[in-house]
Amino acid sequence: MQDEQLLLDGLALMGVGMGFVFVFLTILVLATTLMSLVIRRLAPSPVSPAAAPTSTTPSTKDDGEIMAVISTAIHRYRQRR
Repeated sequence: MQDEQLLLDGLALMGVGMGFVFVFLTILVLATTLMSLVIRRLAPSPVSPAAAPTSTTPSTKDDGEIMAVISTAIHRYRQRR
């Protein structure tokens, strides 16, 4: 008789625990959704790409310097291996 009562108490405790976790996660999802809606209303609208300043393309001198650095790095890597 005591084994059955212990099993029933365990099942009841499991149900309460799972219910608590379910309620907590539901509240967490609702709070996150509410915060997202509030932030969307308060945050400024994003800048469109057309209004953003255009960046200049790197010069060929920069490209040559980058190529030299990459070539040196590859050469050193191959020497060590």
